[in-house]
Amino acid sequence: MLPWMRAIAALVAAVGFVAMVFGSGLARAESVEEFYRGKTIDFLIGAAVGGGYDVAGRAVAQHLGRHIPGNPQVVVRNMPAASSLVMTNHLFNVAKRDGTVFGMTNNNIPLEPRLRLLSPDGTNLKFDIGRFSWIGTPLQEPQVLFVWHTAPARTVADLKTQRLLVGAVTVAADNYTMQLLLNRTYGSIFEFVTGYPGQNDIFVAMERGEVHANSAGVSNLTVNRPHLLKEGKVRVLVNFGSSRLAAFPEVPTALELMSNDTNRELWRLYTLKYSFARPIALPPDVPAERGDALRLAFDRTMKDPQYIADAGRIGLDVNPLSGTEVARLVGEIQAAPEPLMLRLRELLTPPGKSK
Repeated sequence: MLPWMRAIAALVAAVGFVAMVFGSGLARAESVEEFYRGKTIDFLIGAAVGGGYDVAGRAVAQHLGRHIPGNPQVVVRNMPAASSLVMTNHLFNVAKRDGTVFGMTNNNIPLEPRLRLLSPDGTNLKFDIGRFSWIGTPLQEPQVLFVWHTAPARTVADLKTQRLLVGAVTVAADNYTMQLLLNRTYGSIFEFVTGYPGQNDIFVAMERGEVHANSAGVSNLTVNRPHLLKEGKVRVLVNFGSSRLAAFPEVPTALELMSNDTNRELWRLYTLKYSFARPIALPPDVPAERGDALRLAFDRTMKDPQYIADAGRIGLDVNPLSGTEVARLVGEIQAAPEPLMLRLRELLTPPGKSK
């Protein structure tokens, strides 16, 4: 080989070696910590500011970043439209799928593909519930039905004889559907006033005398408005959870009010959502290692003494479920027998709407 040919061969070999070294460095997988360092995570909450979802979500956001590798900042963004359907569609179709966005959905969302209360014909249902990845829920919290102190109903039995106006956000929101289901399985005679933007507005409407009743997560009373209980401004009449609450031991559950097994099973299935009362989901296709890191960070946050102390100060229960447990309950809903879901959908369909 001529000298100039040997020189070219040596140069090519050297360039190849350098490329190999630098190429291997570039190809090295970025660690979860490296990815999150210096980043901001958008925590979308599909409910209005000041409600139970917002209070719980902001409490989590305040501490979660310390437990995520790289310690990113977690920023809350509220997207309350259509009982969080807008937020859920955004999370599934628009949000980044890199682990920098996750969302707290309304707990009706996991039932929506089976019941279609928000979108009866399915056209506004632009997500596949099975493709979300669940981070967990910071608490298990049933809704309770309560009436203003001037309402013409003092006991749960009065609900069968006194016609009460109840405030609601939409016909698919819990403050509509729970009372509608109670009307049709227990015999209460609620009438509905819909169109309120959120729970804050319904509480104002109660104070003004526009409506007599409302239903909301327990924390909307015990955390956000404890003075209403202390001053006797509201009376809690029904608990929509699976067992009686320590805060209201004298208040019966809806399950206790049912007179037959079918209705009890319908209520049991529908109220599973209160076991994942504030579900936090990742969009599809987030890298597995980042999803695992976020679930671990959530689990650690729930055991963090600072989080527990802060939750205690605002009266927020600390009874979380992991992402795995939330996924199991969502799976149970998706696997429920079709005849049972059809009957539940029929009972929850507002008057005048097709089933």
